[in-house]
Amino acid sequence: MANSPTPTILTALALGLALLCAAGPAAAQNCGCQPGFCCSQFGFCGTTKPYCGKGCQSGPCFPSGGGGGGGSGSGSGASVASVVTDSFFNGITSQAGSGCEGKGFYTRSAFLNAANAFPNFAKGGSEVLGKQEIAAFFANVAHETSHLCYINEINGASMNYCDPKKTQWPCVSGQGYYGRGPLQLSWNYNYGPAGKFIGFDGLADPSKVAQDPVVSFKAALWYWMNNVHQVMPQGFGATIRAINGALECNGKNTAEMNDRVNLYKQYCQQLGVDPGSNLTC
Repeated sequence: MANSPTPTILTALALGLALLCAAGPAAAQNCGCQPGFCCSQFGFCGTTKPYCGKGCQSGPCFPSGGGGGGGSGSGSGASVASVVTDSFFNGITSQAGSGCEGKGFYTRSAFLNAANAFPNFAKGGSEVLGKQEIAAFFANVAHETSHLCYINEINGASMNYCDPKKTQWPCVSGQGYYGRGPLQLSWNYNYGPAGKFIGFDGLADPSKVAQDPVVSFKAALWYWMNNVHQVMPQGFGATIRAINGALECNGKNTAEMNDRVNLYKQYCQQLGVDPGSNLTC
């Protein structure tokens, strides 16, 4: 059993806590958040309820925020269907060659159908952050698939993406869990839960992601919402780290990283929003 702290230590801890609490309001006055972010009552930047809700100092505070800065945003994010227009979507697919397997497979209607299953995509913050998230999603998609050209990973069938340690999602003999779809979903531990959420057996039938365009986009959005959506407030670089950081970040493949960044900047410009800071990883 650990020793109990002495009264002197307890007193010091109490004083320290009091000083930290007292420092909260002062820190909040110097938030300096980038456009589209809220300054919370404790002086931190973000886009969700803890930042834009009660005590929000400035930025797109939620109506219930009541902070001194009082932003006018509702926190409803961006309208996905309004932002991802035919022009925007076709502008991406038009850069894929005529012989691409993705031609005619990836469509705007399939994407919007899939997006309906993820109501929090591009939501939870300001309209600016919502548009940035849409730009970030498609920048990573365009990079992963060469502008929606590829459905299946090149030479994917020869790759071993089975992790036997993930016993909750056991690999099925004869099945390959290589990259498929807009974000090239890989590994048994992704196919299993993605399939469970979407409504198909991702372990026994992973090829479903390459056969049904709505399922394909749902698989990409499932991965995004579970691994990437929450890091959007940290900047686009954090999305690269969440998707392929082990191979591209910290100087491991600067060219690939820069391609994602350039695509993101391009899409932000098309959507009329500033790309923000922290673009690289």
